[in-house]
Amino acid sequence: MFNSLTQIGLPLALILIMSGVGMSLRPADFSRVFAAPKGFILGALAQLLVLPVTAIAVIALFGLQAELAIGLFILALCPGGTTSNLYSYLSKADVGLSVSLTAVVGFITPFSIPLLAAWAIGFYGGAQSHLQLPVLQTWLTLMIVSVLPVLLGMALRAKWPGFAKAAEPVISNFSILVLLLLIISISVDLGDDLWRFIGKAGPAALTLNLLTMLLGYLLGKWLLQQERQARTICLEVGLQNGTLALLITTGILQSSAMSIAPSVYSLLMFGSASLFALWARRNTPA
Repeated sequence: MFNSLTQIGLPLALILIMSGVGMSLRPADFSRVFAAPKGFILGALAQLLVLPVTAIAVIALFGLQAELAIGLFILALCPGGTTSNLYSYLSKADVGLSVSLTAVVGFITPFSIPLLAAWAIGFYGGAQSHLQLPVLQTWLTLMIVSVLPVLLGMALRAKWPGFAKAAEPVISNFSILVLLLLIISISVDLGDDLWRFIGKAGPAALTLNLLTMLLGYLLGKWLLQQERQARTICLEVGLQNGTLALLITTGILQSSAMSIAPSVYSLLMFGSASLFALWARRNTPA
């Protein structure tokens, strides 16, 4: 069951999920980047630079090694999609900025993920590691399961906007279900080693989640001087695409141990984002 889910079910599910992301996008989401570039540039740098660097620091702080370190770092390379857009709306943040970041950064990560993940495997795996990431295969896989479905989703929205609007919440709920099924499958596959790995990776995953959200919020407040944009950047760096990370760790690298950190993080981030949304709504004037 585990192999069938990760090798066949996960890529197909991710294609559907990323098509849903595309259905939520419009050409205006890309042009908005040029109209108000400061918030976008800060958000993109926070996702593509601050988040991986913070992950490296957290890995060193907790002394994570081998598969656990690689898994957490790969998770940090996979920015969130429509989940961050939803929480930006719930938190009364700048939803337009959130959607613009989803639109543009989603087209950058298929190029950055294979290279940085390959570096992490070499750095954290050590000379004796048997793990290798096929960079070209990973890039092609990410293009097929992320970029092309997003373009398809955008085309569907342009042709049938009513259908796209109705399909968005269904696909969003489906993505959460897929993530939960993956986490259950990984837990079963690990067996008795599950709790040992969670004990090691859990504190690091929680620290990375809370620290990046705090850094994102403070950077936004300091450099942008806008509360709504600060909230957006907080959520953009705190909510990661756990399904995409698990595609790499379980589907391409076929490592259940490497999938522990992304799985734990994916569960924790919904709790922290929900608490942040509650705080934000209480601190927003009516």
